[in-house]
Amino acid sequence: MSENLARQFLLREDVVFLNHGSFGACPRPVFETYQRFQLQLESQPVEFLGRELTENMRVPRMALAAELGTTSDNLVGLTNATLGLNIVAQSLDLQPGDQILTTDHEYSALEKTWAYVARRTGAEIVVVNIPLPLTSEDQFTQAVLAGLTERTKVLFLSHITSPTALLFPIEAAIAEARQRGIWSVIDGAHTPGHIPLDLDTLGADFYAGNCHKWMMAPKGSAFLYARPEVQHLINPLVISHGWTKDSKLPGAKGAFGNSPFVDELEMQGTRDPSAWLTVPAALDFRRANGWTGVQAHCQALAQDTARRLGELTGLTPLSSAPFCAPQMVAMPLPDCDVDQLKLDLLERYSIEIPVFRWQDICICRLSVQGYNSKPQMDLLLAALTELLQLKASPPRQLASQG
Repeated sequence: MSENLARQFLLREDVVFLNHGSFGACPRPVFETYQRFQLQLESQPVEFLGRELTENMRVPRMALAAELGTTSDNLVGLTNATLGLNIVAQSLDLQPGDQILTTDHEYSALEKTWAYVARRTGAEIVVVNIPLPLTSEDQFTQAVLAGLTERTKVLFLSHITSPTALLFPIEAAIAEARQRGIWSVIDGAHTPGHIPLDLDTLGADFYAGNCHKWMMAPKGSAFLYARPEVQHLINPLVISHGWTKDSKLPGAKGAFGNSPFVDELEMQGTRDPSAWLTVPAALDFRRANGWTGVQAHCQALAQDTARRLGELTGLTPLSSAPFCAPQMVAMPLPDCDVDQLKLDLLERYSIEIPVFRWQDICICRLSVQGYNSKPQMDLLLAALTELLQLKASPPRQLASQG
């Protein structure tokens, strides 16, 4: 399976690419569609960016909305999830003393986003520690709910965490936030195309996700979702043709006939929308290649590799299987020079994989996509065994993070 799929990707053959999670990788057929859109843009810019743009932008919104369990007026195409979450964070009316509740597993760029918002508004960031290893939904939910107070205005959570590759069971926390009148803002950068997602059923107020990672669209394709009841809270970071002074009135239409939420964020001056327009092609590629089966194979390969490394290190996984991202796993390592190890893996074995220190844990984060193979996993384990001088050892527990 992996050998046939590898031929459909543009990745260099002299690099063992085990880092799909950072930026994704676009299949050749989808990339060719992307280039066709770019050629159309350059061949008649006025037609493409003027007369045809509104309808062209609607097509991927409708396709993605159907895939993600919502309607096309509830989501808008953007360049990345960080932009979407910045729009939300900088739109919400926060006052001095208000609290933003989050966890110690968040993506560093968004930690900086909320720090900026807190500095500007006088709001306070409250960080709860999620105990490790994560083995139950109740363990996660209770840790989050314990941090809620009467001053909590925002609950900010990752759905799949970047540093620890955990799949957070966020549903109960979102429901409790709604009941208490707290805005829920979800970082779903790693989620679309990775796990099934039904946005309306999930019930988060705001949800941003990337299409260029696990959905495998080109770089620069992402979305922001907002429930209809809270869309009026959102303000664009850039005021352009899509803005209308009547946008916050009940039943208002945007300047281009969509919801004001869509038009105000989508129409921001001249930009190349080709990556976003390619989302339907990415969805078609997945269907044509039986991606449910591909994902099951990748999950088995990722979990087996993590198990084998755990037998060598004796370190406990960061979570039990239900709470590990299916195709991405953060594998604990013995204490080491993480920067040097990452460099050695690349220079000596041509393995591209992130190695870093998170809190007091050294981590090698493995991503497995359809182009990867078991021989590549074997190479990674052999390289780590040599570089870290590993040998089978009895299990020992991670230090408690609770």
